[in-house]
Amino acid sequence: MLLSRELLQTVEQIAVLAGQQILEVYHRPGVPEVSNKTDNSPLTEADLRAHQTIVEELVRISPGLPILSEEDADISFEKRRQWSEYWLVDPLDGTKEFISGNGEFTVNIALIRNGQPVLGVVHVPVLACTYLGIIEGTLQSAWYSTVGAEWRRLRVMGLPAPGQWHEHVLKVVASRRHGAGELENLLARWRKKFAGMELVNMGSSLKICLIAEGRADIYPRFAPTSEWDTAAAHAVLKAAGGDIVDTSLLPLLYNQKESLLNPSFFAIADPSGSMEGLLHESEFAENQN
Repeated sequence: MLLSRELLQTVEQIAVLAGQQILEVYHRPGVPEVSNKTDNSPLTEADLRAHQTIVEELVRISPGLPILSEEDADISFEKRRQWSEYWLVDPLDGTKEFISGNGEFTVNIALIRNGQPVLGVVHVPVLACTYLGIIEGTLQSAWYSTVGAEWRRLRVMGLPAPGQWHEHVLKVVASRRHGAGELENLLARWRKKFAGMELVNMGSSLKICLIAEGRADIYPRFAPTSEWDTAAAHAVLKAAGGDIVDTSLLPLLYNQKESLLNPSFFAIADPSGSMEGLLHESEFAENQN
């Protein structure tokens, strides 16, 4: 599929349509009805309505291109491994946030090519805003938009050289619901090297988008996530100049194995230089080398 700003805008519109389906359920009086999937993760009517909207629209604009969605993920690796390009979708990322009513949930749509995210849209229904990213050759840009407004270009914030860490306040994003153990040990080690640390807890793929906006330095993740949780925001972050790497500091790739679970990872503002030095400073990374 030919990547273009026009395609990105079309996918943005699809994400907004799905977000409208979600909000109809979200604003309905009473507590949303919740069922459990086979992995005990929650499922609501909003998940299913958003999934149906996205799949129908993606089929319309790209007939024949495979779609892997969290709500229709029972596809064997034998079949998936033949895909060089496909859509990877999380119709409602942050279902627990949706149920709790805190608004920190998103619609995630990514285009994966040869294991790498090359286009991503992360829509935040409650805020009516969207993060967008596209990477193809010289076409590498990330944007932020609110519905009906002009797109604003995004760029990550660079980390200073290690010799200046003692003057820098490290901005770390962490999961609202996962964080004990390894993460606390890592944060304690980093606190000793910087002037201070700001820790922001947030749900869904918004954590990665904060780094793309230049509002955070790093997001370490050691609790389980699935590929559809990260792909769209990963594209936005890469387009803004950052990346997601595993604990061996290799880029996070997609559809490379039977399991759709991601390894532990770091979402980072700067994939080279001083940021790499910071990751090597972590006990977790050292133990993997």
